[in-house]
Amino acid sequence: MSAEANASGYSRSTEDYLKVIYELEGRGAPVQTRAIAEALEIAAPSVSGMVKRLSESGLVEHVPYRGVRLTGSGRRAALKMVRRHRIVETYLTQKLGYDWDSVHDEAERLEHAVSDELIGRMAMALGNPRYDPHGAPIPTKDGQIEEQELLPLSEVPVGSMAELRLVSDRDPELLRYIASLGLKVGVAFEVIGRQPFKGPVTIRLPGKPPRDENLGHELAAALQCWEREGEVG
Repeated sequence: MSAEANASGYSRSTEDYLKVIYELEGRGAPVQTRAIAEALEIAAPSVSGMVKRLSESGLVEHVPYRGVRLTGSGRRAALKMVRRHRIVETYLTQKLGYDWDSVHDEAERLEHAVSDELIGRMAMALGNPRYDPHGAPIPTKDGQIEEQELLPLSEVPVGSMAELRLVSDRDPELLRYIASLGLKVGVAFEVIGRQPFKGPVTIRLPGKPPRDENLGHELAAALQCWEREGEVG
Protein backbone atom coordinates (compact mmCIF):
# COMPACT_ATOMS: atom_id res chain seq x y z
CA MET A 1 0.00 0.00 0.00
CA SER A 2 1.32 3.44 -0.94
CA ALA A 3 2.56 5.80 1.75
CA GLU A 4 1.74 8.81 -0.44
CA ALA A 5 -0.83 11.16 1.05
CA ASN A 6 -4.29 11.20 -0.55
CA ALA A 7 -6.89 13.96 -0.75
CA SER A 8 -7.71 13.39 2.93
CA GLY A 9 -4.15 14.19 4.00
CA TYR A 10 -3.59 10.61 5.18
CA SER A 11 -1.76 7.82 3.38
CA ARG A 12 -3.76 5.11 1.67
CA SER A 13 -2.64 2.58 4.27
CA THR A 14 -3.81 4.86 7.09
CA GLU A 15 -7.19 5.29 5.41
CA ASP A 16 -7.52 1.52 4.95
CA TYR A 17 -6.67 0.82 8.59
CA LEU A 18 -9.06 3.42 9.96
CA LYS A 19 -11.95 2.19 7.81
CA VAL A 20 -11.36 -1.45 8.73
CA ILE A 21 -11.09 -0.65 12.45
CA TYR A 22 -14.35 1.29 12.22
CA GLU A 23 -16.08 -1.64 10.51
CA LEU A 24 -14.76 -4.11 13.08
CA GLU A 25 -15.57 -1.97 16.11
CA GLY A 26 -19.30 -2.36 15.73
CA ARG A 27 -20.75 -0.49 18.69
CA GLY A 28 -17.46 0.44 20.30
CA ALA A 29 -15.81 -2.86 21.26
CA PRO A 30 -11.98 -2.78 20.99
CA VAL A 31 -10.54 -4.50 17.92
CA GLN A 32 -7.74 -7.05 18.15
CA THR A 33 -4.78 -6.74 15.79
CA ARG A 34 -5.41 -10.30 14.60
CA ALA A 35 -8.84 -9.26 13.30
CA ILE A 36 -7.34 -6.26 11.51
CA ALA A 37 -4.69 -8.49 9.91
CA GLU A 38 -7.35 -10.92 8.68
CA ALA A 39 -9.53 -8.13 7.27
CA LEU A 40 -6.62 -6.49 5.42
CA GLU A 41 -5.02 -9.85 4.49
CA ILE A 42 -1.60 -8.85 5.79
CA ALA A 43 0.81 -10.20 8.41
CA ALA A 44 0.07 -9.54 12.08
CA PRO A 45 3.52 -8.01 12.82
CA SER A 46 2.89 -5.39 10.12
CA VAL A 47 -0.41 -4.52 11.77
CA SER A 48 1.23 -4.10 15.17
CA GLY A 49 3.70 -1.60 13.74
CA MET A 50 1.01 0.38 11.94
CA VAL A 51 -1.27 0.41 14.97
CA LYS A 52 1.59 1.85 17.00
CA ARG A 53 2.00 4.67 14.46
CA LEU A 54 -1.74 5.33 14.43
CA SER A 55 -1.68 5.53 18.21
CA GLU A 56 1.23 7.98 18.16
CA SER A 57 -0.77 10.10 15.67
CA GLY A 58 -3.77 10.18 18.02
CA LEU A 59 -6.03 8.24 15.65
CA VAL A 60 -6.44 5.12 17.80
CA GLU A 61 -6.00 4.27 21.45
CA HIS A 62 -4.71 0.99 22.82
CA VAL A 63 -6.92 -0.86 25.30
CA PRO A 64 -4.60 -3.11 27.36
CA TYR A 65 -5.16 -6.85 26.70
CA ARG A 66 -8.16 -6.09 24.49
CA GLY A 67 -7.04 -4.27 21.34
CA VAL A 68 -7.52 -0.81 19.86
CA ARG A 69 -10.38 1.58 19.29
CA LEU A 70 -10.67 4.76 17.27
CA THR A 71 -10.28 8.13 18.93
CA GLY A 72 -12.63 10.96 18.04
CA SER A 73 -10.34 12.18 15.26
CA GLY A 74 -9.80 8.61 14.06
CA ARG A 75 -13.54 8.00 13.89
CA ARG A 76 -14.11 11.21 11.92
CA ALA A 77 -11.44 10.22 9.41
CA ALA A 78 -12.87 6.70 9.15
CA LEU A 79 -16.40 7.97 8.56
CA LYS A 80 -15.12 10.23 5.79
CA MET A 81 -13.70 7.14 4.07
CA VAL A 82 -16.92 5.18 4.65
CA ARG A 83 -18.89 8.06 3.10
CA ARG A 84 -16.61 8.13 0.07
CA HIS A 85 -16.86 4.38 -0.43
CA ARG A 86 -20.63 4.22 -0.16
CA ILE A 87 -21.29 7.26 -2.34
CA VAL A 88 -18.97 5.90 -5.02
CA GLU A 89 -20.78 2.54 -4.90
CA THR A 90 -24.13 4.29 -5.20
CA TYR A 91 -22.97 6.46 -8.09
CA LEU A 92 -21.59 3.47 -9.97
CA THR A 93 -24.86 1.56 -9.68
CA GLN A 94 -27.32 4.41 -10.22
CA LYS A 95 -25.47 6.49 -12.81
CA LEU A 96 -23.12 4.08 -14.58
CA GLY A 97 -25.15 0.88 -14.59
CA TYR A 98 -22.88 -1.32 -12.46
CA ASP A 99 -24.44 -4.33 -10.75
CA TRP A 100 -24.35 -4.34 -6.95
CA ASP A 101 -21.96 -7.30 -6.93
CA SER A 102 -19.23 -5.47 -8.90
CA VAL A 103 -18.94 -2.07 -7.20
CA HIS A 104 -17.02 -2.88 -4.00
CA ASP A 105 -13.60 -3.36 -5.58
CA GLU A 106 -14.06 -0.31 -7.83
CA ALA A 107 -15.02 1.80 -4.82
CA GLU A 108 -12.02 0.49 -2.87
CA ARG A 109 -9.76 1.93 -5.57
CA LEU A 110 -11.59 5.19 -6.19
CA GLU A 111 -12.24 6.18 -2.56
CA HIS A 112 -8.57 7.08 -2.09
CA ALA A 113 -8.38 9.34 -5.12
CA VAL A 114 -11.57 11.39 -5.13
CA SER A 115 -11.72 14.79 -3.47
CA ASP A 116 -14.32 15.94 -0.96
CA GLU A 117 -15.66 18.32 -3.62
CA LEU A 118 -16.18 15.50 -6.11
CA ILE A 119 -17.88 13.34 -3.48
CA GLY A 120 -20.15 16.27 -2.65
CA ARG A 121 -21.08 16.71 -6.31
CA MET A 122 -21.72 12.99 -6.71
CA ALA A 123 -23.95 13.02 -3.64
CA MET A 124 -25.92 16.01 -5.01
CA ALA A 125 -26.32 14.30 -8.40
CA LEU A 126 -27.76 11.28 -6.57
CA GLY A 127 -30.14 13.38 -4.47
CA ASN A 128 -28.09 12.94 -1.28
CA PRO A 129 -28.99 9.27 -0.74
CA ARG A 130 -29.22 7.87 2.80
CA TYR A 131 -28.17 4.32 1.90
CA ASP A 132 -25.80 2.62 -0.53
CA PRO A 133 -26.91 -0.18 -2.92
CA HIS A 134 -26.42 -2.80 -0.21
CA GLY A 135 -28.48 -0.93 2.39
CA ALA A 136 -25.58 0.48 4.43
CA PRO A 137 -26.23 4.00 5.80
CA ILE A 138 -24.14 6.75 4.20
CA PRO A 139 -22.51 9.11 6.71
CA THR A 140 -23.35 12.78 6.28
CA LYS A 141 -20.61 15.20 5.28
CA ASP A 142 -20.37 16.34 8.92
CA GLY A 143 -19.72 12.79 10.13
CA GLN A 144 -23.15 11.68 11.36
CA ILE A 145 -24.32 8.15 10.62
CA GLU A 146 -27.60 6.38 11.23
CA GLU A 147 -27.53 3.52 13.71
CA GLN A 148 -29.75 0.79 12.29
CA GLU A 149 -31.66 -1.63 14.49
CA LEU A 150 -31.67 -4.75 12.35
CA LEU A 151 -32.12 -8.46 12.90
CA PRO A 152 -30.49 -11.32 10.96
CA LEU A 153 -33.05 -13.26 8.94
CA SER A 154 -31.91 -16.34 10.86
CA GLU A 155 -33.45 -14.76 13.99
CA VAL A 156 -36.66 -13.29 12.56
CA PRO A 157 -39.62 -15.14 14.17
CA VAL A 158 -41.58 -17.55 12.00
CA GLY A 159 -44.85 -15.93 10.94
CA SER A 160 -43.32 -12.46 10.78
CA MET A 161 -43.02 -10.14 7.82
CA ALA A 162 -39.50 -8.90 7.15
CA GLU A 163 -37.81 -6.51 4.75
CA LEU A 164 -34.23 -6.99 3.56
CA ARG A 165 -32.31 -3.88 4.60
CA LEU A 166 -28.58 -4.70 4.59
CA VAL A 167 -26.14 -7.20 3.12
CA SER A 168 -22.33 -7.01 3.00
CA ASP A 169 -20.77 -5.71 -0.22
CA ARG A 170 -17.64 -7.86 0.16
CA ASP A 171 -18.79 -11.17 -1.38
CA PRO A 172 -19.75 -10.79 -5.08
CA GLU A 173 -20.79 -14.45 -5.36
CA LEU A 174 -23.18 -14.07 -2.43
CA LEU A 175 -24.66 -10.89 -3.92
CA ARG A 176 -25.19 -12.57 -7.29
CA TYR A 177 -26.92 -15.51 -5.63
CA ILE A 178 -29.19 -13.27 -3.58
CA ALA A 179 -30.13 -11.35 -6.72
CA SER A 180 -30.90 -14.60 -8.55
CA LEU A 181 -33.52 -15.32 -5.87
CA GLY A 182 -35.19 -11.97 -6.50
CA LEU A 183 -33.88 -10.53 -3.25
CA LYS A 184 -32.60 -6.97 -3.01
CA VAL A 185 -32.68 -4.19 -0.45
CA GLY A 186 -36.28 -3.12 0.14
CA VAL A 187 -37.91 -6.44 -0.80
CA ALA A 188 -40.44 -7.65 1.79
CA PHE A 189 -41.27 -11.29 2.48
CA GLU A 190 -42.83 -13.56 5.07
CA VAL A 191 -40.82 -16.00 7.20
CA ILE A 192 -42.90 -19.17 7.05
CA GLY A 193 -40.56 -21.82 8.47
CA ARG A 194 -37.27 -22.57 10.19
CA GLN A 195 -35.71 -25.97 10.76
CA PRO A 196 -33.98 -26.60 14.12
CA PHE A 197 -30.22 -26.97 14.72
CA LYS A 198 -29.28 -24.21 12.28
CA GLY A 199 -31.42 -25.66 9.53
CA PRO A 200 -32.75 -23.70 6.55
CA VAL A 201 -35.17 -20.78 6.77
CA THR A 202 -38.16 -20.73 4.42
CA ILE A 203 -39.42 -17.38 3.17
CA ARG A 204 -42.40 -16.48 0.97
CA LEU A 205 -41.59 -13.86 -1.64
CA PRO A 206 -44.17 -11.63 -3.32
CA GLY A 207 -45.56 -12.59 -6.71
CA LYS A 208 -48.58 -13.98 -8.47
CA PRO A 209 -48.57 -16.53 -7.05
CA PRO A 210 -46.14 -15.95 -4.14
CA ARG A 211 -42.95 -18.00 -4.29
CA ASP A 212 -41.26 -19.92 -1.47
CA GLU A 213 -37.47 -20.15 -1.10
CA ASN A 214 -35.34 -22.16 1.34
CA LEU A 215 -32.25 -20.31 2.57
CA GLY A 216 -29.44 -22.03 4.44
CA HIS A 217 -28.64 -20.83 7.94
CA GLU A 218 -25.35 -19.20 6.94
CA LEU A 219 -27.05 -17.24 4.16
CA ALA A 220 -29.98 -16.24 6.39
CA ALA A 221 -27.55 -15.01 9.04
CA ALA A 222 -25.93 -12.71 6.45
CA LEU A 223 -29.20 -10.96 5.57
CA GLN A 224 -30.02 -8.09 7.93
CA CYS A 225 -33.73 -7.28 8.09
CA TRP A 226 -36.44 -5.11 9.56
CA GLU A 227 -39.49 -6.77 10.98
CA ARG A 228 -42.54 -5.07 9.46
CA GLU A 229 -46.30 -5.25 9.19
CA GLY A 230 -48.23 -6.22 6.10
CA GLU A 231 -48.76 -9.13 3.76
CA VAL A 232 -46.81 -10.50 0.85
CA GLY A 233 -48.53 -9.52 -2.37
